[in-house]
Amino acid sequence: MSNINHLLNTHFSGKVVRKDLTKLVKGNAIVPTYVLEYLLGQYCATDVEDTIAEGVENVKNIISKHFVHRDEAQMIKSMVREKGSHRIIDKVSVRLNDRKDVYEADFANLGLNKVVISDLIVKDHKKLLSSGVWCIVTLGYMPSEERDVSPWIIDSLKPIQIANIDVEEYKATRKYFTKEEWIDALMQSIGLNPKEFSFRSKLLQLSRLIPFAENNYNLIELGPKGTGKSHIYSEMSPHGMLISGGEVSKAKLFVNNTTGDIGLVGYWDVVAYDEFAGKDKRADRGLVDILKNYMANKSFSRGTQVYGASASMVFVGNTDHSVPYMLKHSNLFEALPKDYYDTAFLDRMHAYLPGWEVQKLRNEMFTSDFGFIVDYLAEVLKELRKEDHTHAYTKFFELSDSITTRDKTAIAKTFSGLVKVIFPDGNFAKEDTQELLEFSIECRKRVQEQLRIMDETFEGVDFSYVCKTSGEKKEIHTLEVIEYGPKEQVQVTSSEITALEPGSAPVATNPEVKAAILEPGQKIIRDNQTGVSYEKLFGKYLEGATNILLTDPYIRLPYQIRNFMEFASLVAKVKEEGQEVKLHLVTNNNEDYLENAREAFKEIIDSLEPLGIFFSFEFDENIHDRSIQLNNGWKILLGRGLDIYQKTNGRCDIAEYYQDKRLCKACEITYLK
Repeated sequence: MSNINHLLNTHFSGKVVRKDLTKLVKGNAIVPTYVLEYLLGQYCATDVEDTIAEGVENVKNIISKHFVHRDEAQMIKSMVREKGSHRIIDKVSVRLNDRKDVYEADFANLGLNKVVISDLIVKDHKKLLSSGVWCIVTLGYMPSEERDVSPWIIDSLKPIQIANIDVEEYKATRKYFTKEEWIDALMQSIGLNPKEFSFRSKLLQLSRLIPFAENNYNLIELGPKGTGKSHIYSEMSPHGMLISGGEVSKAKLFVNNTTGDIGLVGYWDVVAYDEFAGKDKRADRGLVDILKNYMANKSFSRGTQVYGASASMVFVGNTDHSVPYMLKHSNLFEALPKDYYDTAFLDRMHAYLPGWEVQKLRNEMFTSDFGFIVDYLAEVLKELRKEDHTHAYTKFFELSDSITTRDKTAIAKTFSGLVKVIFPDGNFAKEDTQELLEFSIECRKRVQEQLRIMDETFEGVDFSYVCKTSGEKKEIHTLEVIEYGPKEQVQVTSSEITALEPGSAPVATNPEVKAAILEPGQKIIRDNQTGVSYEKLFGKYLEGATNILLTDPYIRLPYQIRNFMEFASLVAKVKEEGQEVKLHLVTNNNEDYLENAREAFKEIIDSLEPLGIFFSFEFDENIHDRSIQLNNGWKILLGRGLDIYQKTNGRCDIAEYYQDKRLCKACEITYLK
């Protein structure tokens, strides 16, 4: 059992489940993950294999006997009639029939409508009055001779969600996990394999949880198809409602003026618009105006009354063009419908998640390890909505005075949400604060930068902060502007180029710009950054070197040997014609890989010799540091060695052959003269 699995089963016994079990029990049931994991939590919340196997069979039987498939609805009705009553699992919604003065329930899959339901049940479960709640219902059948009286009776109803959770226990148990372990446990909880994601990619995935933990949080995520943008809002919590962007109306979302019924924002913690983008989609302009007011003031008015609500708003959709194209020809909001392409509306967004950074989900990116039962996690996040960490960063850092109140609020809410997700106990250090604050600033700056492109009346904002103890100022840049934007948008100062202290270079500037300046200094490469190649990083520094010593303890696996060959090919490219170069590698190895590595290195010797590159190697089990030592006076310290790239999507991925298109791992490279 992995360490994460062990920690979860030790400290959250009965609240975790193996994530591959969901697929085992789902079959052809069209049912959210939280419904299945609610059932799995009753029978399979253990690490004992025999109990798990027995529990899976129990859940399969429950799904088989009680879940209502639309094509089996008549069989279920017949069964209820014959038995007198039967338990079913279905999505139930309720409406008030004011003519008869009774509440009536509709069953989504069973196809039953206008079944009278007790006032007490509706009072206890008000969400039934919105777009529907998954429930376990005991449905009875009692024929009557009275005219227009339905024979169907709801004997009992229980929404599928955990009844009681102890948030204080959850927060107290957080201390047994490191930050990295806790993040990985959360990744597994939402069904993903943390080994396949960089730290920044994990942060992007977990940011989708912020609307569940933070009241009145407005989030937009636009990006390519197939990255799981909407999945978390429909599958992971009974407190979230995913609706099609084309199905939204003022009555459905806010208040029905005819009936007086409150809409979705009154009942759900999160309302997410799916397929939000699309230039040709039409929207109700009046709805956009109400949304603007609600997103800014947490209230809305219909008729003469003003209502308040705490629902977070999420907008997810697909982009039409690549990021470089949008930055050059339009802006990152270009795919939105005309009525939502409104700077006043978009200015209400607290964060813009860069969906283009999220990789398309492959099979290996899903986990079969343990994670929290999603319903348990959902209830915890709901309770954490009552807390406020918006000012926690001010203990260590101060935002620039030029940042507007609206921008500061947006940054603070994103920061607060991330704290609730990653540090629910409120115990985090200065370095953790800085990490989350920078990400939060970037998410808001992405909104503000695009608004400035759309409307020149929006003034430029200095998105920087100051460390209260050192007085050091750091400006934040969005990753896509660093990679593709106009060079003037990323200012480079002499101090940033020559700063050698860890963390003192505030931005990872365009690698091509900095590589041309042969001065001692440091480059900071960010998680998920692209446009970084060995040639841009090392090419100019290798010129004139005839003796190259590369020290990297990890040149053993196939992709690591590929990295080394790409470095060797760069040496061949930059050396003068007719010049001979000695290239020596010091690395480490173990018995599992030693023989294969030795054979590969011998092949490399033969391959490089005709090019005038004389390769040699040695194994040293004591090395740890990574560097390139050159006889032209330069020494380059490599934070991660040559292993700066994330895994590609396979041999048919252009990134496999083109370094500039590979996603990077966060690292630092220091140039010493």
